[in-house]
Amino acid sequence: MGDVAMTVPVLQVLAQTYPDLKITVVSRPFFKPLFNEISNLDFLEADVYGRHKRMGLLKLAKEAKLLGIDAAADLHNVIRSKIITKYLKFKGLKTVAIDKGRAEKKALVNAKGKEIQHLKSTHQRYADVFEKLGFPIDLNQHTPPPRKRLPPKLTAMIGVEPKKLLGIAPFAAHTGKMYPLELMSEVIRALEETDKYRVFLFGGGKKEIKQLKQLETPFANVLSVAGKLSFEEELALISNLDLMLSMDSGNGHLAAIYGVPVLTLWGVTHPYAGFAPFNQLEGNQLLTDRTKYPLIPTSIYGNKYPTGYEVAMETILPETILKRIEEI
Repeated sequence: MGDVAMTVPVLQVLAQTYPDLKITVVSRPFFKPLFNEISNLDFLEADVYGRHKRMGLLKLAKEAKLLGIDAAADLHNVIRSKIITKYLKFKGLKTVAIDKGRAEKKALVNAKGKEIQHLKSTHQRYADVFEKLGFPIDLNQHTPPPRKRLPPKLTAMIGVEPKKLLGIAPFAAHTGKMYPLELMSEVIRALEETDKYRVFLFGGGKKEIKQLKQLETPFANVLSVAGKLSFEEELALISNLDLMLSMDSGNGHLAAIYGVPVLTLWGVTHPYAGFAPFNQLEGNQLLTDRTKYPLIPTSIYGNKYPTGYEVAMETILPETILKRIEEI
């Protein structure tokens, strides 16, 4: 989801810069609501586990071709997208795939405690694809979409008290990217004691829903929305937040679409790899102590790390998080 969400601000700028350009996004049906605010954009559903599975990808490519497209931008550069773009290239269309900078990222992971360089952002890599297709864009010209209108269901959840609305997404795909829940509970307790915030917990899946329920129970101003909202409702709530506290994961990227400040906690990954949420301040990236854990980043996606590094995020103190929340 994070990868898809990162395309949204880039496509917003593309659509704003070239209002006569017709854009069609090909992705899984679940992600369609992400693109609803882009007026000159259509969505082609990719049923990758059904009729578009395996060789069905050629059927998907043919469906795209029948739309009358003139060019294809491969923003994913994986086997599925390569099959589609190769077919379209064979049919005479211009195609450009993202340069993921694999060699640069490999060097980042292999730095082993040495100084590391800030690589190009993934958002800029997406923009580079469109430039090669003849549509240069300036991401500094991005204008976030307006906050979504809240349905009565969400208005009731928020309540009438004049509190700042904070989202907290404490989970990540891998343990090395997740702040310890006992420390996150300390953060939430401190927020509760100020009585200045209404906190919403985000997550998904049975295990996470259960854990978030336990996390919310002791606190009057904390509510888990996991499993209670549709994706569109989640986006509406996120767009109205004053701040999102997230791991290196999808919810931070969702909030960034709407210009919401995102405070990101980084474990065994690092923002220098280019996956920081869009248009966020460097001060909003709270990093694990690299002097104690010099091999960070241990991998680009956080799926690999040496023994002992699974607790590296403990070096980000709850007080540090609370101070930055207060500053924002």
